Amino acid sequence: MTSYSRQDVLRILQISSRQLQGWERVGIVAPQQSYTFQDLGQLRILRALREEDVSVALIRHSIVAMKAVAGMANPLLEASLVRTGTRLAFRHHGAMVDPIRRQLLFDFERLENGRGPSVSSEPLQLKPSAESPQQGVQELFLSAVQAEEAGEKARAMKLYQEMMELDPTFAPAWINLGTIHFHLREFDWAERLYRRATEIDPSYVLAFFDLGNVLDEMQRLSESIAAYRCAVALAPGYADAHYNLALAHERRGEARAALRHWQAYARLDKGGPWADHARGQIRKLLDREKLGIAWRAQSFIPPRKGTAALELVNGESQAD
Repeated sequence: MTSYSRQDVLRILQISSRQLQGWERVGIVAPQQSYTFQDLGQLRILRALREEDVSVALIRHSIVAMKAVAGMANPLLEASLVRTGTRLAFRHHGAMVDPIRRQLLFDFERLENGRGPSVSSEPLQLKPSAESPQQGVQELFLSAVQAEEAGEKARAMKLYQEMMELDPTFAPAWINLGTIHFHLREFDWAERLYRRATEIDPSYVLAFFDLGNVLDEMQRLSESIAAYRCAVALAPGYADAHYNLALAHERRGEARAALRHWQAYARLDKGGPWADHARGQIRKLLDREKLGIAWRAQSFIPPRKGTAALELVNGESQAD
């Protein structure tokens, strides 16, 4: 098998040593001195993502999430990476999955290219919890997703309930059923289902995000912010959670907290109407902050002549 030295890789891919070291440091690729052709393929994918301004943090979180969801050793090589707006998804065996949100996605690109439905007869094997009856749950889950896409909500709800009876620890069923209730504006039911999903799997990002959404609809803003914060803590590259957090903080009049999350969203989403809105809010908040500083400066009382403005007390500065 042909092997490539580290210098060969840098020359062939036209990447810098610093860039490669950065990917190694965050754990996207393993440090090594000799590379295979497959390794080159993985690095090409990373280079392409960075050229599209996809953040290293988002890449890393997506890869880690895909390993957990599908049990893959190397998702970049074992599945096809697809960019879906501000997130990354993986296409594998005819299904497309968003690993951070742990949801199967409807694959419009396959339909447009005449390649058939998004879910094939060889579906992606979502990694189940330790004692779940894997095959039956996954077959029901795919059927329920297809029923939802076909607009058959009652059938989808029945299938999700069957899944929950078959494996009460299969969190995606609780989330998807909760989302159906959310769209029906049955918020109490949605909240219960989302909360149960967070208890089943405390690392389930989407459960906290959706819980934040329903709490926001119920005007329970403090609880909503707490849920969104959990989502961001689990996946700092989750742009939608930053966006909703910014909105929530604005409604509470917490301009600086809102600004932090607008800026985070703008870093993650480089284009589109939501990115434009985020940048507009950043400008407004910064302008408002400048006005606030100017107003405070007008009310400042200068020190008396002949006195020091500051004096040191126990190594700390203190106003006169």
